Amino acid sequence: MHLLDGLEVVNRDKRLKVARAILYLAQGVFGDCDNEGDVLHWSRHNSFLLYRLGTFTAFLELLNMEIDNSQACSSALRKPAISLADSTELRVLLSVMYLMVENIRVEQETDPPEWKSCRETFRVELSFPMHTEEPFALLLFTMVTKFCSGHAPHFPMKKVLLLLWKVLLFTLGGFEALQTMKVRKREELGLPPLPEDSIQVMRSMRAASPPTYSIELVEQQQQKRGHRSRRVRAGSSSWHTQDSLDIYNERDPFKNDDAGVDEEENDDVDSGIEGELDLMERDAIIPAMPAQRPPIERVSFPKGLPWAPKVRQKDIEHFLEAKEVQETPCEILYRSMLYNLPQYMIALLKILLAAAPTSKAKTDSINILADVLPEEMPITVLQSMKLGIDVNRHKEIIVKSISALLLLLLKHFKLNHIYQFEYVSQHLVFANCIPLILKFFNQNIMSYITAKNSISVLDYPHCTVCDLPELTAESLEAGDNNQFCWRNLFSCINLLRILNKLTKWKHSRTMMLVVFKSAPILKRALKVKQAMMQLYVLKLLKIQTKYLGRQWRKSNMKTMSAIYQKVRHRMNDDWAYGNDIDARPWDFQAEECTLRANIEAFNSRRYDKPQDSEFAPVDNCLQSVLGQRLELPEDFHCSYELWLEREVFSQPIRWEELLHYQ
Repeated sequence: MHLLDGLEVVNRDKRLKVARAILYLAQGVFGDCDNEGDVLHWSRHNSFLLYRLGTFTAFLELLNMEIDNSQACSSALRKPAISLADSTELRVLLSVMYLMVENIRVEQETDPPEWKSCRETFRVELSFPMHTEEPFALLLFTMVTKFCSGHAPHFPMKKVLLLLWKVLLFTLGGFEALQTMKVRKREELGLPPLPEDSIQVMRSMRAASPPTYSIELVEQQQQKRGHRSRRVRAGSSSWHTQDSLDIYNERDPFKNDDAGVDEEENDDVDSGIEGELDLMERDAIIPAMPAQRPPIERVSFPKGLPWAPKVRQKDIEHFLEAKEVQETPCEILYRSMLYNLPQYMIALLKILLAAAPTSKAKTDSINILADVLPEEMPITVLQSMKLGIDVNRHKEIIVKSISALLLLLLKHFKLNHIYQFEYVSQHLVFANCIPLILKFFNQNIMSYITAKNSISVLDYPHCTVCDLPELTAESLEAGDNNQFCWRNLFSCINLLRILNKLTKWKHSRTMMLVVFKSAPILKRALKVKQAMMQLYVLKLLKIQTKYLGRQWRKSNMKTMSAIYQKVRHRMNDDWAYGNDIDARPWDFQAEECTLRANIEAFNSRRYDKPQDSEFAPVDNCLQSVLGQRLELPEDFHCSYELWLEREVFSQPIRWEELLHYQ
């Protein structure tokens, strides 16, 4: 309690000193511990203790003060280069809040009952606007937009995005909680139970390795006779090399499948994506160039009943307006984000673009390295290598947090209401999310997944309880012992899942995949021998197969075989051999316009209501007021005669004065 009193002093330096002391407690008092397990144990124990003492609320007030600190913002704007020293207070506050959220969020079987009740109280406090008029996640979204607009360039975005991701994970729930909510909602609506859990099925799948057929080899030799020497070198290397993710020691069939075409199309792919990613200037959807074919009259079928409905449209709207909306954390978050949601999505994609390994440094791009660059630049080669590893790791963590929180938002909004999901999806598409993700994968994806941008001896809590060895250039280059980086693999899978959700059953967005020549980019991603990642790549190839033409299908039979083997199919889905009418991209803009009109009608009907009843319009028409049907309670029906006797018959009414009253 003495430390909490120190947070209220006026002196900024004294407040920072007290906040650092609380951070030391939240980190597990590592100076008094002998091993890593003790540090983690006391970090978790102290997080619950600090929450019960009201530390999170006190730090939330300090965070609001730092966000509104105009002096710090103006000072950062005047500096030519922003460094770690400009965000010291913010980083200490965000670190304590992150440790508290993460330690309290994770459940363990040995947790005492008071910790469980503390966890539920904390979840409610973060989900519902209690201390402020908005959820805590909205405050973090506001920090993101303020940073991207250039008003607060000193904000430590990595810590803000990590905390935002963990807060959404805590308040909305992870994928297991999402699956439980799906099952419960289907039971409430009387729907049949889900036949299987897709995540559990994918965990039991193996990476795709379809066999190579002799017919395919003959066709490939005939098609690429001019590239024989290059093909022989690539083919011989594929027989003798293995990928680092090849868990089952299987040969990768996708390494040489149409490799010559990929190399020839690289320049076209780069030019097709590079010019479409200026998020500062473009907010409209990117139209695809229609194929040069004569328009053919399409057979249209009526979308509705063959007879006129007996229910008026006004009655349907009245029923929808009268429906009571359940106040869930997801509903509260969407209502709070609604009016600034386009800005939130654009800001997240701007940061994702700046953190992508394929992005080039531009003078007008945002600086996401404000909380990693020191005041004095490194002098020695060893310091430069360490800083380079820190910068790459910093970018990887930003990509991981943004991809995870976008996927969480899409999945929870889709479960809560389909139009909420479509609203977020459409603004992501308008902000060029599809070409941005394709640009992210238009790199050597194997090098990205096997990157070793970490220094294991400096990882927490190892660095606090063990003697640090002398760092050398050789030890920095060696990295850790892992053959691949789980962080980058996690980010790639999340981005593929986001791309799947944006394009699923949307012909216009599928055509964007075709226009940006995503097929060779996605095929290169199949080299990663991980079943879940391969599955989402194959799904993206499956939805655009009918638009790629017969020649592409003929020369990529290995990929077609993998799609047949791994991806779920529908009986009436002619994805591989779609007829000409379904494969034409005519009027695909009409789909987006219709969807946008429906979303705007939903938002207007559900959220554009006056907050105060005093400002609601008043009906002054006597006939309409008398014609209203009032819902009377059950007890009134039971005692109606008694009420009539007491309020009507026993009251003297002077009818002459009433009739002549003006």
